[in-house]
Amino acid sequence: MTKPAKQLRVGLLGAGPWAERTQAPALAAHPDVDFAGVWARRPEAGAALAAAYGTTAYSGEDGADALFAACDAVAFALPPDVQAPFAARAAAAGCHLLLDKPVATSVAAARETALAAERAGVASVVFCTLRFAADTVPWIAEQAAMDGWFTAHAQWLGSLYAPGGDSPYAASPWRREKGGLWDVGPHVLSVLIPVLGDVTAVTAARGPVDTAHLVLRHTSGASSTATLGLSAPVKAAGASIELVGDRGTVAMPQRGDAVRSFGAAVDALLESARTGRAHDCDVRFGLRLTEILAEAEAELLQRG
Repeated sequence: MTKPAKQLRVGLLGAGPWAERTQAPALAAHPDVDFAGVWARRPEAGAALAAAYGTTAYSGEDGADALFAACDAVAFALPPDVQAPFAARAAAAGCHLLLDKPVATSVAAARETALAAERAGVASVVFCTLRFAADTVPWIAEQAAMDGWFTAHAQWLGSLYAPGGDSPYAASPWRREKGGLWDVGPHVLSVLIPVLGDVTAVTAARGPVDTAHLVLRHTSGASSTATLGLSAPVKAAGASIELVGDRGTVAMPQRGDAVRSFGAAVDALLESARTGRAHDCDVRFGLRLTEILAEAEAELLQRG
């Protein structure tokens, strides 16, 4: 079957495991996308990924700008504090932004990215997986439409650094430095905030290794707790979110396939670019996630 005429030229920055396993296959398979090229900090990795999908490899600082010039939008699979300045440059070049989470681990960098997108008038989407996965999207919308939530409990534990763990993401320097708070914290917040309202107060305490425990108050008056980490024993790893209220306890369904979810995020970016309407999970929401996590991190550092 012949694909319909492609509508948007999308480039990819990054060539690590996340780009290789998720972004690149999703962009290549999307019927409304022309996968226009790959730029990576490691030119050999970028060239290999581009060759696998029959697209153009770009390298070097000038290469990133050349990719921006050849694209209508760019997707990111870079560490957050590398992503942010490149995203600001891409926005200034007129590219719509499909960002990874978190946008940045510094509030200043996240704010500058949001301002760059606003100044350029480009669309943006932050790929918080649960906001685009087929099973969790309708569940979040259903719970957000309900009143009477009293509290919520989230636990998101990975085993990247546990003995016997074999995750390809264990080699990521930024994840090892920043831990579960910054890696999986955005996933949890991306569910709790649309259901319970924005966070008005944060209390944070350390757990084993990189584990962080958060207690949050929300604008609805509800509270929530979250346990976040990347160093749990292999058999203890997993993700769950439960909401508690007038209807009793309601559990979030399991998240779906990452490639399909990223394809849905591409759809959202296309829609936002076409209509000019901001997506609920845009760069401004990404900035808010960074503000909350930075507040939690500051308290953890203060507690020692």
